[in-house]
Amino acid sequence: MGNILSLTTFIPMLGAVILALFLRGDDVAAQTNAKWVALVTTVVTFICSIFILANFDPANTGFQMVESRPWLLGLQYKMGVDGISILFVMLTTFLMPLVIAACWNVTTRVKEYMIAFLVLETLMLGVFLALDLVLFYLFFEAGLIPMFLIIGIWGGKNRIYASFKFFLYTFLGSVLMLVAMVAMFADAGTTDIPTLMTHSFGTENFSVLGIQIVGGMQTLLWLAFFASFAVKLPMWPVHTWLPDAHVQAPTAGSVVLASIMLKMGGYGLLRFSLPMFPVGSEVMGPLVLWMSAIAIVYTSFVALVQEDMKKLIAYSSVAHMGYVTMGIFAVNQQGIDGAIFQMISHGFIAGALFLCVGVIYDRMHTREIDAYGGLVNRMPAYALIFMFFTMANVGLPGTSGFVGEFLTLVGIFQVNTWVAVVATSGVILSASYALWLYRRVVLGDLIKESLKTIKDMSGREKLIFAPLVAMTLILGVYPALVLDIIGPSVTALVGNYDTALATFDAATQFASQ
Repeated sequence: MGNILSLTTFIPMLGAVILALFLRGDDVAAQTNAKWVALVTTVVTFICSIFILANFDPANTGFQMVESRPWLLGLQYKMGVDGISILFVMLTTFLMPLVIAACWNVTTRVKEYMIAFLVLETLMLGVFLALDLVLFYLFFEAGLIPMFLIIGIWGGKNRIYASFKFFLYTFLGSVLMLVAMVAMFADAGTTDIPTLMTHSFGTENFSVLGIQIVGGMQTLLWLAFFASFAVKLPMWPVHTWLPDAHVQAPTAGSVVLASIMLKMGGYGLLRFSLPMFPVGSEVMGPLVLWMSAIAIVYTSFVALVQEDMKKLIAYSSVAHMGYVTMGIFAVNQQGIDGAIFQMISHGFIAGALFLCVGVIYDRMHTREIDAYGGLVNRMPAYALIFMFFTMANVGLPGTSGFVGEFLTLVGIFQVNTWVAVVATSGVILSASYALWLYRRVVLGDLIKESLKTIKDMSGREKLIFAPLVAMTLILGVYPALVLDIIGPSVTALVGNYDTALATFDAATQFASQ
C-alpha cells in the first residue's frame, strides 16, 4: 500500500500506453476492444481509489499516505491526500467508468478517443494528489492538452474555435500562477506544498504605480493564483469560454469538463489561496463574494434565454460555481463545508444533465430546445430521470443539490447579509430556467413527426444513470457521508486562517504604536 496514490494515478496512463502500443486496426472489433480496455482500466482505478478511502483517517487533518522521492533538478516527486482532496479523487475515479460507458456509440478514431480520456484521468488525479508546486503545475496545465484534443477532434461544427478559446483562456490565466510560484520559491526556498502552507509570506503594504497594495506580497500572490483558478472554475466575467466549450464538446467531454475539471479551480482556492495567503484572501474576499453573487444572478438570467440545451446547462454550471466561491471566501465551517459539498454534488448532477442531453442528441442529432417537446409520451424512463436531475439541480430537499446550496448560504449569511440575499435569488432563478427547459423538452403533446419514432433509453443508458441517481439521493438524505470526511480538515483550515489573521492584526497594531 506504500505507493497506492501513484498506482491509482498512473493506472489510466498505463491503459493508454497499452492501447497505443498493442491495439491495431480500426474495424468494429478493434473499436470494441479499445472501449473495453478503457472501461476495465477506469474500473480498476476506481477499485484502487476505494483502498485509499478505506485507509484514510478523517480525524487526521494532515496529509496521509505521503509518497516522496527525489525527482528532476533537485525537486521532489511528492504525493499525498487529506480530507479536502480525498473526495475529489473519489469523484474522478467514480465518474470516469461512466464516462467511458457513455462513449459506446462513438465510431470515429475510437482508440485515440479512449487514450485521450485515460491520459486526462491521470492528469486530473495528479492535480488532486500533488504535494509539490512544480508537480501540481505540470498536472494542472497538462490536463488542457487531452481536453483540447477531445473538443477539437470529436467536437461540433465550431470545435476549432471552441477548443482554442478554451486553451488560451485557461493557459493565459495560469501564466501568472507560474510567475507567482517562482516568487514563492524565491521567498520560501522550497516548492513543498505542506511547508508553504505554514510559511508566512510578506504582508507589508507597498505601492505599485501609485496604487497602495494592502497585504503586500500576499495580495499579489493571491491575485496571481486567483487569475488561474477563476478562469478554471470559471467565475464571472472570465466564464465565456465555458458555454462554447460545452456546446462543441462531445457528450463525454462535457461530462468530464463540468463534473471534474471545473472543480480544479475550487480545489486550488482551498489548497493555495486560503492557507498560503490568508491576508490576501481577507483583503480580496469581499470582492470575490460580490463577484460570486453577480455570477449567480447574471448567468441565471442568461440561461433563461438560451435555445441550446447544452448552453443552458453550461450557464447553470457557472451559477452553481458562484455558490462554491462564495462559500470558500466566507471562510467559516458551514461555508467551506457547503462549497466542497456543492462541488461533489454538482459533479454528479451536472454530469447527469449533460448525459441526458447526450441521450436525445444521439437519436436526433440536435440540441435545439425547439426541436423537442412531448418526449414523455415516447420516453417515460428518460422523462423520469431527466426530471429527477432537474429537481436536484434546482436544489430540491432530499437531493444533494439542496445540501450544498443551503450550507453555503448559511455560511455567507454569517459574513455578509446582502450578498446572501442576492445569492438566494439565484435559487428562484435556477428553478425558472431548469423547469422551463424540462417543460419544453419533455412535457406537452408529441406534435413533431420526427419524434414519433424516437426510442426510450436502452439498458446500457439506464445502467449509466443508476449510480448517479443513487449518489444524488444518498448524499441528499445522508450528507454526513461527505461532511464527516471533510469536517476535521475544514476545521483545521479555518482555524489556521483565523490564527494567521490574528497574528497579522497584532503585528499591525504593534507597528502602528
